Amino acid sequence: MTLQPSVAVVILNWNTASFLLKFLPAILSAAYDNKEIYVIDNNSADDSVPMLRKHFPAVHILQMTGNKGFAGGYNFGLAQIKADYFLIVNSDLEVSKNFIAPLVALLEQHPGIAICQPKLLSLDNNKKFEYAGAAGGWIDKLGFPFTRGRILTTIEEDEDQYNSVEPIFWASGACMCIRSSVFEKTGGFYDYYYMHQEDIDLCWRVQNMGYSIYSCPQSVVYHMGGGTLSWENHLKTFLTFRNNYIMLSRNLPFLQALLIVGLRLVIDFAGCFYFLLKKKAGISKAIIKAEFAYVYWLLFCSDKKHKQPKGWNNNAGIYNGTILIPYFIKNKKKFSELAKKPPDAGSII
Repeated sequence: MTLQPSVAVVILNWNTASFLLKFLPAILSAAYDNKEIYVIDNNSADDSVPMLRKHFPAVHILQMTGNKGFAGGYNFGLAQIKADYFLIVNSDLEVSKNFIAPLVALLEQHPGIAICQPKLLSLDNNKKFEYAGAAGGWIDKLGFPFTRGRILTTIEEDEDQYNSVEPIFWASGACMCIRSSVFEKTGGFYDYYYMHQEDIDLCWRVQNMGYSIYSCPQSVVYHMGGGTLSWENHLKTFLTFRNNYIMLSRNLPFLQALLIVGLRLVIDFAGCFYFLLKKKAGISKAIIKAEFAYVYWLLFCSDKKHKQPKGWNNNAGIYNGTILIPYFIKNKKKFSELAKKPPDAGSII
């Protein structure tokens, strides 16, 4: 009998005891024998840890003394775990019985693939994709991320239109499976992000190391989305915009980053007036705050000593232009209308 590759299913928790109580049983009973379940507790103030010890004694608990967010929390926990694969799972995720095996099989069969993600559907409406990852992430040349199944705020229904296993630009941190050896080579997530965009940044760096990122829709999970922080939250808006600028600066050559981020700052500042007209002044304030915070990072906190390959070194999952024009001017709201496969990227099954 061939031993299955070892999988560490790792959940980051911060005050989500109710989610753990609801969703952990399905993860524990998932059809994969060689797995261990870990919960990294980000210094929760609720009864998460006592609850885990009482109701889920088989779960390994890694406790932190402070809240380091998504990036720092996973870096802390994954550094202590030994497994062939890390399967990162949000605490507000409901998994299907056989969600692990297709992800592992894809990575085992294709050594050049470092990260893959399942199809993410909405827990509230199983017929619709979920905002955070849908059927795999893309990015445009201005750094705007979108997915197979979600363009900006337009979310499609799942009609099996994105059921092929295909290369993507980024896998969602809500649920991604990554080779532990590759995660270690990257140095992990960039702590400064705290949360948001760290998954895209990691995938970008992994691709520039020569690996691929893939969508694996044969694995299906259901994400509550916004369970830990609603997308309407102004802190989330601030972190998303600030970290997106930082990500572009970290992963593009200097002159290219200067041009693209400069253009983005102008576009996003102009977008503030749109939100003001929509009577959402809080979002406008968060965007402006993010722009100033980015300049602060650039001047005082950028990791200049961190050497890594830079540029668009992979053709998969990149929209050659900006999605803003077809979305707002040509009324193209679906991924199938917007994005075409690059010449050398296609389904592998």
